[in-house]
Amino acid sequence: MDEKRRIVIAGAGVMGGSIALLFARHGYEVAVYDIEQKGLDRCRKRIQKEIAGAEIIFTREKECFARAGFVVEAIVENIEAKHLFWREISSIVSERAILTTNTSGLSVTQIAEAVKCPRRFCGMHWLNPPHICPLIEVIKGEKTDAETAEAVRQTGLDVGRVPVMLEKEVPGFLINRFQFAILREAMSLVETGAAKKEDIDKVFKYGLGLRYACLGPFEIADLGGLDTFYRIASYLFADLCDEKTVMPMLAELVENGDYGVKTGKGFYEYLGSRAAQVITKRDEDFEKLAECLYRAETRIHQ
Repeated sequence: MDEKRRIVIAGAGVMGGSIALLFARHGYEVAVYDIEQKGLDRCRKRIQKEIAGAEIIFTREKECFARAGFVVEAIVENIEAKHLFWREISSIVSERAILTTNTSGLSVTQIAEAVKCPRRFCGMHWLNPPHICPLIEVIKGEKTDAETAEAVRQTGLDVGRVPVMLEKEVPGFLINRFQFAILREAMSLVETGAAKKEDIDKVFKYGLGLRYACLGPFEIADLGGLDTFYRIASYLFADLCDEKTVMPMLAELVENGDYGVKTGKGFYEYLGSRAAQVITKRDEDFEKLAECLYRAETRIHQ
């Protein structure tokens, strides 16, 4: 087997298990590594019904990295933890191995400070759940070479994803810059009494969601008429929220320990079995939408 088709996923959480499942479905030799056995056991249980004959090794032994041609690190989102991990693992893997981090916002350049031979290190940001959501962000650090970034992009294509390349690293990359700009404006509208959160969610589910599932912002502007968009921008931009600190609406929830589905309460409540129901419905809806909208599109991008 081609060395680069031997994958190790570091971190047996929700993201790591889902990424492992995707690679296994595409014929890769996959190992999931974690420091805790209970994490590996949860991961195995979570995806065992979907593996469908594909083999995935679950291990606490670092020797798995010695055979790896491609590593996806999906451990805790903490720079110190990632430094500890990469300082050790980048000395175990082959010098030919491609090394990637699934960080959703930490600096790839800063993480790479702990990586031996950082030219082969790259950001590879997957969206949750990775085995359903097509997009992957490929982020070049300051020392990432072009060949590494291209190899990561090609790997994304090989497993049916749609990779986008960040030629220059910026905080939050692309997806989170858009996501948090939207969330900031949404919270501002609720805090100022302009609309209720339930109705703002409906705007996205029944309006913008359909539009942005098919078109990007530049395409939408072209179709709507740039003269019209220019006129709207001339008065609307000045009124949009540009708050530079965390909105009180979010800060208060976090201070109270209300983190969303994981704690049973966030902007909404998830009591009893509702948390599991919400996650199941999300994945089922995502699957249906992906099948309808993206399957042919991912083939086009390959």
